[in-house]
Amino acid sequence: MSTHHKIDYIEWPAGDLPATKSFYQKAFGWSFIDYGPSYGALSEAGIDGGFDADGGPAKPLVILYSDNLEQSRDEVVAAGGGLTKDIFDFPGGRRFQFTDPSGNELGVWSDK
Repeated sequence: MSTHHKIDYIEWPAGDLPATKSFYQKAFGWSFIDYGPSYGALSEAGIDGGFDADGGPAKPLVILYSDNLEQSRDEVVAAGGGLTKDIFDFPGGRRFQFTDPSGNELGVWSDK
């Protein structure tokens, strides 16, 4: 069960998705659920997350959950966050991404 405004998912970029998945399978025994050729969601890793071949720079993207995505976006903007991606749909929900005053990028998602 996801909790409002708590860390819920971590997404890493993966320039070479097959090699990245192979590494984590061999090193830690993780398995993956593939969502197309460019995304592998973690399975049996102890936390929800995934590797995105279409991701940006090699930094993880921490993703929070929201019960009300539009309200969370408005609160982020009002607090001084900068939207990098406004609300968009993906398989399983919707999400937006923002930067904080130090330039860290995070996401917020909802299944509603």
